[in-house]
Amino acid sequence: MTIDWFAVQKRLQDLGFDPGPIDGVRGPKTDAAVVAFKRSVGLRPRPYIGPLTYEALMGSQVQKGGKPADLPWMAEAARVRGLHEARDLGQLRGWFDKSVSWIDPRDVPWCGAFVATCFRQWKPGIDIPENPLGARNWGKFGQHCNPQFGAILTFWRGSKSGWKGHVGFYHGEDATHFHCLGGNQSNAVTVSRIAKSRLLTARWPNDFPLSGKRLQVSAAGVQTTTNEA
Repeated sequence: MTIDWFAVQKRLQDLGFDPGPIDGVRGPKTDAAVVAFKRSVGLRPRPYIGPLTYEALMGSQVQKGGKPADLPWMAEAARVRGLHEARDLGQLRGWFDKSVSWIDPRDVPWCGAFVATCFRQWKPGIDIPENPLGARNWGKFGQHCNPQFGAILTFWRGSKSGWKGHVGFYHGEDATHFHCLGGNQSNAVTVSRIAKSRLLTARWPNDFPLSGKRLQVSAAGVQTTTNEA
């Protein structure tokens, strides 16, 4: 099979495995990252990418035939990854869905605005919580599911019995933390590690097939957060 090494390197980097420069050229660091990834998911740890490795690596990004099949809201989330609430203020506010575009993300926690906008960019008429800025309100969105690639994860913040929370998308996990692709993480759209003990629930849009992908990834190089205010 033909391997798009640029896409492989980018995916390895996203999952926390260092492939070296993202240049589309296979080298020793890329091979080492492939070996580390395969070891993490229980595949034979050798620097070879066949159909099984490619499917495991790309997760729900690959469908039968090896063609891209991103979950639409995750593709949108990935597209704006890196936007910062101060540096990219105008771009971020211009991207927000109209239901939340009135907020100033420098003053108002915007993790819920991020999730709402990712869904509305995909499906403008999708029902979202009446107050999408309330992170815990996403705990009743769609249907309950097990944590998996693309699922909404809601977390408690401060106190489990309180009202504060955080919300983002499942991007992977290690032994103790979920890797969450979300907004208002270090004031930007990033992937951050959030303790599994803080999870309240995982949710999935109605009438959309579950991805079914649980991705075991490396904790190396991924920032851990404890208070996403």
